[in-house]
Amino acid sequence: MSDSDTSIRLDKWLWQARFFKSRSIAAGVVSAGKVRVDGTPVSKPSRAVAPGMVLTFTQQQDVRVVRILACGTRRGPAPEAQTLYEDMSPEKVKRPSNPRFDGKGRPTKKDRRDMASRTRDDGSFGLE
Repeated sequence: MSDSDTSIRLDKWLWQARFFKSRSIAAGVVSAGKVRVDGTPVSKPSRAVAPGMVLTFTQQQDVRVVRILACGTRRGPAPEAQTLYEDMSPEKVKRPSNPRFDGKGRPTKKDRRDMASRTRDDGSFGLE
């Protein structure tokens, strides 16, 4: 096998592995210098990558670290794309979308009835 058979353009690989919706978006991310290949920042989308290389890049708000397992020949379905890489990303910290919301919200009808019955019984509004 020649070197051209075992390597592929970085932007094309990112697109084929379904990390980005289009190849131009992948090229833009690489051109912005937001991708590292084996720890070295890359700014050219035409950079050749091969199996065994480790890519580090941001995808939305997450940092992705992947090891390339295969170059691929087409942009296939997601299960096929997942065979092109090994995900080595750190575990994601699950954060609620609204950190101040602790699941309580508005009182239900039963809660309102209970509160009303406490105020009627002793006239203390249930605060004592």
